[in-house]
Parts: sequence; C-alpha cells; structure tokens
Amino acid sequence: MQRLWTPWRMEYLVRDRADGCVFCQKLQEADDRNNLILYRGQSACVIMNLYPYNTGHLMIIPKEHVPNLEDLPEETCVELMYLIRESLKILRRVLRPDGFNVGANMGRPAGAGIETHVHIHVVPRWEGDTNFMPVLAETRVMPEMLLDTYDKLVNEFNCLKRE
Repeated sequence: MQRLWTPWRMEYLVRDRADGCVFCQKLQEADDRNNLILYRGQSACVIMNLYPYNTGHLMIIPKEHVPNLEDLPEETCVELMYLIRESLKILRRVLRPDGFNVGANMGRPAGAGIETHVHIHVVPRWEGDTNFMPVLAETRVMPEMLLDTYDKLVNEFNCLKRE
C-alpha cells in the first residue's frame, strides 16, 4: 500500500474557528495576497478558496453579509455576474481549463461551509481531473501551491475596470 501525505490539511482540520465571518474579516484587512483576494469591486470581491476543490478555485463574494442571493440589492447581483464572467475569461486565459463548475451552496443542507455569507464558487475543471483520491482517501491532489496560483491570476484581475 502506498501513502500520500497531506500534512497541510491538518491545519484545516484542527484550526480554531474564528468568531464572526471569515469573509468579512478578510475583506476588512489590507493584506490581499495573504488573504488571497484577487479583486475588490464596489459591492463584491473575487477571492481564492483557501481549501480549494481544484487549482484556481475562486469565490465571488458580496461585501454585504447576507446568507442568500435574494437578500442582495440588484446592483450587487449585477456585479456578481460581471465578476463571474470575467473570472471565467481570466481562468480560461491563464490556467486553460476544459470546463467549469459555477454555483452557490445556500444553507447547510445544500453544502454551504459558510452559510451566513453567500458566495458563488467558480471551479476550473480539466479532462481527467477526477480520480480515486477524493473518493477513497478523502484527499485532493493539488498540483500547485495557492500563492503560486494567486501570482498567476492577480495581474489579470488588476486589469479589470474598477467600478
């Protein structure tokens, strides 16, 4: 039997859960690189997932702390859709995925890990990126470190118009 060691996962498993909303906390801080914030718009941001499903896994997050999309003002929804579209373009250009999963998990029964602050996932997918590891070993094999991916993407997001 072979073993694949993923010691970086232990940080996630045993970490202290901070009080308050992790998204709101990150958005209040100025250190965008360490917080993996790629873009700040008027009412929404693009942030990399700290515990990604795949390389380049982004989240489009409204600045307003609400649990559901229907709770957001219309102008925020428009900016969310704009950022989803632009994120897809940037990820296609930089990482060259074969497809995407895009969606929101609202409420714990729907799979929301952070259910009090709605956010939309944009997950790049490649032919053959599914394998036995997540099913049998509850382990994801990530081919690139998060900050390396951040550095590839951040300049592209810096080119987006600031609203």
